[in-house]
Amino acid sequence: MERGVRRYWKGDAGPLAATLLTAVTAPMAALFGVAVRLRNRAFDTGLLRSRTVPVPVISVGNLSVGGTGKTPVAGWIVDRLVARGCTPAVVSRGYGEDEIALHRRWHPRVAVIANPDRVAAALEAVDQGADVVVLDDGFQHRALARDADIVLVSAHDPFPPRLLPRGPWREPLGSLLRASLVLVTGKGDEGVRSGEDLLVVLHDLPQHPPLGRVGILASGWTTLGGESAQPPEPGEEVLAVASIAHPQELERMLREAGLGGGPEGPSLELLAYPDHHAYTEAQLGRILERAGGRRIVTTEKDAVKLAAFAPLAEAVPAPRVLTLRVDPAPGVDRLLDRLLDRALARGGDRAGGRA
Repeated sequence: MERGVRRYWKGDAGPLAATLLTAVTAPMAALFGVAVRLRNRAFDTGLLRSRTVPVPVISVGNLSVGGTGKTPVAGWIVDRLVARGCTPAVVSRGYGEDEIALHRRWHPRVAVIANPDRVAAALEAVDQGADVVVLDDGFQHRALARDADIVLVSAHDPFPPRLLPRGPWREPLGSLLRASLVLVTGKGDEGVRSGEDLLVVLHDLPQHPPLGRVGILASGWTTLGGESAQPPEPGEEVLAVASIAHPQELERMLREAGLGGGPEGPSLELLAYPDHHAYTEAQLGRILERAGGRRIVTTEKDAVKLAAFAPLAEAVPAPRVLTLRVDPAPGVDRLLDRLLDRALARGGDRAGGRA
């Protein structure tokens, strides 16, 4: 069902299916849009209030459902804060334990707190000694006040925006006016090129916050347990296993890395599961059978779940995990540093007043 819905959002459904789905989803999207605008208006006018906490809060969020690179960008922000000498904590709703586990793998000394009540989670982070909170997927969760809102817009999302359920957008494009910084994200070389095109479109909007672009690019290979590993051989036959929002992006990045015998090579097969899928022992058996001696490759997000299955970890050839890095375009580092300076100063003023 998820794959079918995403095909419809991208315009890849057949004419009859598209017509029927639009007839059903268009009025639902209109009602959803009214509800979103009313809720935002309530926060903007003070009818609903955001609660502050004693430390700076930096939110990384988006306007659409999944696949914009929130988790790697949030991890990148944590790295930058640690380099500044801060003691950050990551706060998330906890939908999909894979992202929580991934933050803990990347930053074993950083508190990672999962709680649908983001205010309670932020206060818990303060109790644990955090002096700044990074809110992963927080743009729509306005009950917790924040000192910086970094909003990601994926170059791979359908544009112009269509609200749920007619499209993947959770808020209209005008909500970007609440953002402190908008980053257009694109995965792989093709995604970077598409991101440059979308950035031009956003620059043409009558009003917009500061804009930048970051690529989410392949950076290396690890084992399922996270240890550094040699990459698969170029052209090697592989089975790619993924439970991410846009699994075709993994396939494209693997081909860009030289796996699968070129853009149309038949020796790279993608086995996709729904986003945040919880694998079972039976499914792991079917994955090994499907691989048939080919090397299994997967994402970091999947690896934190798959590593628990001994038969897969012991497979020959050994599975490999494609790691990603955030590659900011020129000027983005400067924009981000200024934003962090302001956010940390505002949060520091609150902490000083509380003391």
